[in-house]
Amino acid sequence: MATDVSSPSGAAPAVLRFNPRMLFLSQSPARIQAALRGEPVALAAALPLRDDVSTDEITPIAILTHYDEKLGRYPYTGLQVQGQRPVAPGALARSGIEVVVAGRRYGKGSSREHSPAAERLAGVRLVIAESFERIYRQNADNIGLLTSTDMGLVQRIAAGEAIALEELLAGRDALAAAIVRGGGLLRFGQACLRGVRPAPVPTAAAAPGPRTLFEKIVARHALATELTPAHPAAGEGAFVRADWRFIHEYYTGMAAHMLHASLGRPLALRDPASIVVFEDHTSYVEESPAHVRGGLVPDVRRMVDAQRRFVADHGLRCHRTLTEAEAARDDGSNVAGISHAMVTEHYALPGQLVVGTDSHTPHSGALGCAAFGVGTTDMANAFVTGAVRMTLPASLRVELDGRLAPGVTAKDVALHLLALPFIRAGGGVGKVFEFAGAAIAAMSTDERATLTNMTAELGGFTGIVAPDAETVRFLRERRGADFALQPWMRSDPGARYAHVIRVDCAQVGPMVAAPGDPGNGLPLARLARPVRIDIAYGGSCTAGKREDFDHYHAVLRWAADRGLRVAPGVALYLQFGTTAVRDHCAAAGYLDAFERVGARILQPSCGACGNCGPGGSSDPGQVTVSAINRNFPGRGGPGSVWLASPPTVAASAIAGEILSFEELQARHA
Repeated sequence: MATDVSSPSGAAPAVLRFNPRMLFLSQSPARIQAALRGEPVALAAALPLRDDVSTDEITPIAILTHYDEKLGRYPYTGLQVQGQRPVAPGALARSGIEVVVAGRRYGKGSSREHSPAAERLAGVRLVIAESFERIYRQNADNIGLLTSTDMGLVQRIAAGEAIALEELLAGRDALAAAIVRGGGLLRFGQACLRGVRPAPVPTAAAAPGPRTLFEKIVARHALATELTPAHPAAGEGAFVRADWRFIHEYYTGMAAHMLHASLGRPLALRDPASIVVFEDHTSYVEESPAHVRGGLVPDVRRMVDAQRRFVADHGLRCHRTLTEAEAARDDGSNVAGISHAMVTEHYALPGQLVVGTDSHTPHSGALGCAAFGVGTTDMANAFVTGAVRMTLPASLRVELDGRLAPGVTAKDVALHLLALPFIRAGGGVGKVFEFAGAAIAAMSTDERATLTNMTAELGGFTGIVAPDAETVRFLRERRGADFALQPWMRSDPGARYAHVIRVDCAQVGPMVAAPGDPGNGLPLARLARPVRIDIAYGGSCTAGKREDFDHYHAVLRWAADRGLRVAPGVALYLQFGTTAVRDHCAAAGYLDAFERVGARILQPSCGACGNCGPGGSSDPGQVTVSAINRNFPGRGGPGSVWLASPPTVAASAIAGEILSFEELQARHA
């Protein structure tokens, strides 16, 4: 197999032999370390295996400044097992191990292609797991890292048996199989995607039965190729044209490196006017403990410089980072913020198809468009061919009935969904979450975006809400866009769904998720004991929107008017998602209350959520309550992270422990 991630040198062989000594990602750190030392470890001895291994654990955020061969030192260095990190830098590469085995939902979390790239560069050729997250597996396909859900392979490989490539491709769609056989997506794209053309949009009469809104959007963007159907069905591979492609600084250098290594210079990008580039993770990197302690700030600067060179070379539209110093002299011309929130505020429209190199790209699904995350190779290929790879997913319908009680938000609904046994068992993996019902109809677009954004945590391909009068209002008031809905922009009666989830929202109260996984949800009222906190963080794409700040302000204005401040020993950080949110808060007079209670206000950017700014922990003993979307081990620092809604985060900051706003009011009645 090829070892150069950026430039696969040939097709995958028809028959493969692997080193019979494997790394089982066990729940025993001793078993992991024994395998890395070269000692034989059998599957039976390694059980139970770790489920939910996230990309944060495969490649911690701090090492994402690397986008070349250096990544091979770092796979699994963030893996936490029984409070230990059993994999040291370089350990996997030195071991000679070629096969890694894990449990369910392998590759959860971020869309970072650094994870499979690091594994492959360390010598891994095959990952076997009970199930994979969609973006991780697609990223692995694209760079020639093999994956399989056939646990029976473990015994056969241990016995030295050769494995046919076709066995590893069993059950994969035809497009995925072709890409793996061909040695990766960039080779495949150059050979098969020249001169692709849009498929004809099917008329209502010609459509193959009732369809969901997502299926209709895909049909309108499908590209006809020799290997992909013009109008794919669920489970079939496809290439589609995107109305918008966006990327940010953690991926652009890697994409450019791949393209230049494979295609040379100069590059010709397809439709560069539809490409948007963001700097949204680096505003506060010099205050990030992980980056400062690791001496990584210069690497971040080089990463940003690589993106700026790519932008300049191709004349691309770019939203640059906004530091505190720049904000102080900003004349309003620097429109900045978190990439997917910015796309919703400025670019995406109902019925469009949007792709970005971030797992939270589904944020824009709140507008009624098909928005999903892709990996670096997918985006690099899309830059030069205009074609975006996908496998058409099945859809779930989420009927949110009833009306939310006062003080209960979309974030509470998301945490409730994450705690459902169906979701915890992986029932939503790879699916489209179509949100509907009376509660959705009553929600603002900002609140809808919380739900579509967090389909990444639900394991979904994307989330979508059919556009309606609220969507038109949002576009008119936030963007000055006079948008007219079209009759086709809804799911047809009788459209097929793999499953229907029904939630009586009147029964949902304030929720939290215990540290370690967003699925560790429970009603706040059922906390067994008080949870003291050191840090409260309100921000991120999920909770840095205008309406989220309305919630923060409602709590903190109430507290300020009673002479209350952030509890002693607690730090409260409030970080705007975009400059438009910041300007809304200033115009509405919110900053006074924030300052009176002692909050620190941060400029628009990703921050503590990505462990790249203030609000993250610096000590394992610290406890954070946060409005971000995920709390995988190591996410937001070495401490413990509880997830909660914006009003709960603000109330907890005042109380010094995790508390709802209603409880805080009762305490100070």
